[in-house]
Formats: sequence, structure tokens, C-alpha cells
Amino acid sequence: MPPSGQAPAGPPPRGFALFALGFRPFYLGGAVFAALALAAWTAMLAGMHAFAPPPALPPMFWHAHEMVFGFAAAIVVGFLFTAGRAWTGHPTPTGAALAVLFGLWLAGRVGLWVVPGIAAFAVEAAFLPLAALAFTRTLVRGGNRRNYPLALALWLLALADIASLWLQARGHDAGAMLACRAGVALVTLFVVVIGGRVIPMFTTNAIPGFRLRQYRQVDRLVIPAAVLGLAAGLLPVPAWLVAALSLLAALVLGIRVAGWRGHAVGNRPILWVLHLAYAWLPLALLLQALGALGLVMAGLATHAFTVGVLGVAIIAMITRTALGHTGRVLVARRAETAAYWLVAAAAVLRVFGPMAWPAGYLHWVWGAGACWVAGFGLYALTYAPRLARPRVDGKPG
Repeated sequence: MPPSGQAPAGPPPRGFALFALGFRPFYLGGAVFAALALAAWTAMLAGMHAFAPPPALPPMFWHAHEMVFGFAAAIVVGFLFTAGRAWTGHPTPTGAALAVLFGLWLAGRVGLWVVPGIAAFAVEAAFLPLAALAFTRTLVRGGNRRNYPLALALWLLALADIASLWLQARGHDAGAMLACRAGVALVTLFVVVIGGRVIPMFTTNAIPGFRLRQYRQVDRLVIPAAVLGLAAGLLPVPAWLVAALSLLAALVLGIRVAGWRGHAVGNRPILWVLHLAYAWLPLALLLQALGALGLVMAGLATHAFTVGVLGVAIIAMITRTALGHTGRVLVARRAETAAYWLVAAAAVLRVFGPMAWPAGYLHWVWGAGACWVAGFGLYALTYAPRLARPRVDGKPG
């Protein structure tokens, strides 16, 4: 038997296991798409119109929709299908059923790029409701009521996707973009909830004796405050109220982040990247408050959420959970650490660059895009064989 926490030695596993569990196709597909979609978007901004979607789909809507409902949603579904089985002991889609769902997701990406219209919108609109149905059935069969709110959030994400497509098809550009922003808020809530559960546990398990402060009263306020702060950025309410609710949420989440003492985890990339992702939450809410008051560009908060919170949290989780669920040691090596730094750099360049030098806005965007593409591209290249092959310890999944 190998030492505890180490993968067994021996030849690499044989066979094809891409559809053995939900994280496998959706993590790989999501990472590849994240790199390709951002490469196309930065090329469009550079004036390379050959990379633009058909005229029927405005490039800004395509970018916003695909990064939320294409990339982020794929990762959410892959994570929930994997975690749902662990939480309940009941199966989530595998094999042919998983392949069909992944095929729907992939068809949506291709359809919206090549031939956007009723057929492509219908295929895209089918994916998230079917995924939400499958996840909900698993929770119900397992009697796992604790995670019903996550199922509800997935259903709401599906509704936001459908609303964005419906509004865009009818020429309501502003409404379609608002639905995309609602999708960002919902995925951000997944980070708030899941991160709040696992980051303290992962940290204390990895560092015996680590002194992590958790405040019960603050923890009770985190989700309500986050919901109010995120909703304030979507609803037609006065700017002072947006700022007040955003600052309240930033304060509550900031106290949680400070208590977790992520700065003290040391040279453990697989831990500090999780703490870094969560630290972007209060920062993004602070920028939302400042944007509402006209003190910074409004789009900076959006990208603090999307690149900072979601981008960093996603690269953190798709490495950690893929390592664990393929039977490997939970250690970030050179490839993982490089991917963390690249995505973290993308967030810093995209958010703080335009604040430091507004005249160089596009240069900051291109730099951030290059880091993002490199980070997720590196993940895809490194993890493709791991995700496609059976677990190294011979266990199912």
C-alpha cells in the first residue's frame, strides 16, 4: 500500500473515463472554452473581425453570455454533479446521460457562434434546466435538504440563461445584459456558499494547529448580506442604496476573510489560491459601491467579480477537485501554481490596470486576456489526460 495521501505507483491507468463523473468533461470543456473564447474576444477588440460571431449576435452580448452561461456554468454543473454524489451517496449522470448533457452544452457553444437563432437558442436553453433537474433529483433521492438552496440557485441560473436569450432575440439588449449580470451574481453566490464551507476545512486539515477565527454572528450574516449586495447591483434602486448595501456586504465578507488568515497559510498554493479568490469578494463589492457613486468605472466591479472572484475560484477548484477525484495527491505542482498566478495576474491587470492608467485601457485588457488564456490553456493541456483516463487508485469515478 502507498503511504497515506500519495497516489499508488505504477503504470498510468488505461481506458477512457471522460464520462465517468461530471467533473471530467465539464472541467476540461470549460477550461478549453475559457481559453478559446477569451482569445477570440481579445482578437475582436484588436480589430480582427474574422473572429467575431455572426452579426445576428452582438459581440458584447456573446462575450458576456458565453463567459457566464458557457464557461462558468459548465464548471458549476461539473462540480455539483461530482459533489452531489458525494453528499448523497446517490448517482448523478454518468456514461451516456452525461455525454448527452455535455453534447448539449457543446452544441450551445458552437450554435451561438456559428448560426445563432431559434434552433441554437433552443439547444442552449435546454442544457441548464436538464442539469438542474438531474442535480435536484439526486438531492431529493438522498434526502439532502441542506443543499436544496444550491439546486434552487442552479434553476435560477437556468432561468437567467433563458431570459438573456429571449430578451436578446427580441432586441432588448439592455435586458439581455442584465440577465447575464444576474448569472454572474448567482455563480458568485455559489462561491460564497461553497467557499464558506470548504476553505476553513481545507486549511485546518492541511495545517494542523492553524489558528483560524470564525465569528458565528458574522457567518450568519454572510449569505443575507451577499444576496442584498449582489441584488443591489442589479435592481433599479438609488445609487446611495446600492453603495450602502454593497459596503455592508463588503464589510461582512471582509471580516470573514480577515478571520480566516489566508496570509498565514505559507507556501501552499493549493490553499492560498482559495483564500485569494474569496478575498476578491469584499473587494468586488467595494468597487461596486464606488462605481455606484461614480468614483470608479462601473465595469471594474463586474470584472472584479468575473475575473477576480469567479476566475480565481474556478481555477482553484478545478485543480483541487480534479486531483482528489482522479486519486492524486492534493499538491499544486508547477503547472497548477503557474495557472494560479496567471489567472490571478489576469484579475489584477483587468481591474487595477485601467484604474492606474485609463488611457491604456485596451492594453490592460489584452494583457489580462493573454494571462487568462495561458492559465486555462495550461490547465487544459495538463489535465486532459488525467480527466480522460480512469482514477490512478482504481476507484470508480
